[in-house]
Amino acid sequence: MAFTYDVTTDRGRTRLLVPDRNAADYLFEDTEIDAFLSIEGANVKRAAACGIETIASDTAMVLKVIRLLDLTTDGARTSDALLARAKTLREQADAEDITGAFDWAEQAVNDFVYREILENEALRAG
Repeated sequence: MAFTYDVTTDRGRTRLLVPDRNAADYLFEDTEIDAFLSIEGANVKRAAACGIETIASDTAMVLKVIRLLDLTTDGARTSDALLARAKTLREQADAEDITGAFDWAEQAVNDFVYREILENEALRAG
């Protein structure tokens, strides 16, 4: 039963985003956090999203909708909120992956298009 929390490591940053920071009552073992990181290609945000999705599915399965006297729990609603957070983390990871990986390529299919490309480059260059 190992639990470490050091935000200078990928494991610690994953725990920060899950959130799973309480050593007295933690959700995941270090090996489980490492597994999330391995499954998600060492991407901290994707690993945290995987952890949150795991919590969401556990919550939906265990809590369901329970009414007892004046107390009501709604596992589906809690699960939906967790899944929304996981989706946000995945979108952020996707945006970070795309940064710097896109460029334009123009194809000159005839002389007119070639001249137009040259003119546009001259205009952009100032």
